[in-house]
Amino acid sequence: MRAGTVVKAAAHSVVRNLFAVRGRELPAPVAHGNVVAEARGLRVRLGGRDVLGGADGGVDLVVRAGEVLALVGPNGAGKSTLLAALAADLDPAVADGGVRIAGRPARNWSAPELALRRAVLPQAATLSFPFPVAEVVRMGRAPWAGTASEGEDDAAVAEAMEATEVGEFARRPFSALSGGERARVALARVLAQRAPLLLLDEPTAALDLRHQELVLRVCRARAAAGDAVVVVLHDLGLAAAHADRAAVLHEGRIVADGPPADVFDGQLLSRVYRQPVEVFPHPRTGTPLVVPMRTGRVRTVSGGHGAEGDR
Repeated sequence: MRAGTVVKAAAHSVVRNLFAVRGRELPAPVAHGNVVAEARGLRVRLGGRDVLGGADGGVDLVVRAGEVLALVGPNGAGKSTLLAALAADLDPAVADGGVRIAGRPARNWSAPELALRRAVLPQAATLSFPFPVAEVVRMGRAPWAGTASEGEDDAAVAEAMEATEVGEFARRPFSALSGGERARVALARVLAQRAPLLLLDEPTAALDLRHQELVLRVCRARAAAGDAVVVVLHDLGLAAAHADRAAVLHEGRIVADGPPADVFDGQLLSRVYRQPVEVFPHPRTGTPLVVPMRTGRVRTVSGGHGAEGDR
């Protein structure tokens, strides 16, 4: 057996053994519309400044089963920080206020129990060893080791790989994939975890048009099955088309929260993004379309005798 294979097998075993603890409290089913996670009065300070909330109050957010919640807003608005707080991934020293998952303060869950209740997709997926794609996806099943659901591992992995269209390169090393392929494999790992709360940080950032739509359809399918999905998006068109709710963040605050058709207001978005936009309904679906207001291009007419174009 090659040394690299031994190291990879050992690393995989360590991950599974970390979670293979008896006596864990398994997740209980949650009815559609019920609260899965929430933040109350959340304030986060990083580098000596408020990233979420402020001295006059914190951020409140409720996440419900059966819905896709999009977190949108400009760079630095606090979207990823809010997602990390909901995942209970922030150092308590930098966060004030409360985050609850499955009705209990997040800090009261053990790490193995928390991994059964929420799955997190970070912005960038990195691995130290060249694991094959199928093994990377199977890592998502580690939290279920030693439980009655351990027997579902093969089915969960196969289903996740099919949903994300990564089966064709199941045996390829993760390190040999393109950025978009890695992003889909990382999502497959999260789906294989089968947690009732999915927290996805910019899952479409590295994807082409087809796979952006694929990822959001997967999000919708998981919500329809009863999961809660929170997804950070920069594409307001995707958020409008696929999210049940959108929370618009600006300077560490949620300035609007509701159905995209209600909160995607041209005046609000223009102020938040510091870019004039127009919002109008799609002529066929009625879904809001958000389009930057641009000064028109002036094109030189052949022969140089004039100009034409949008002004």
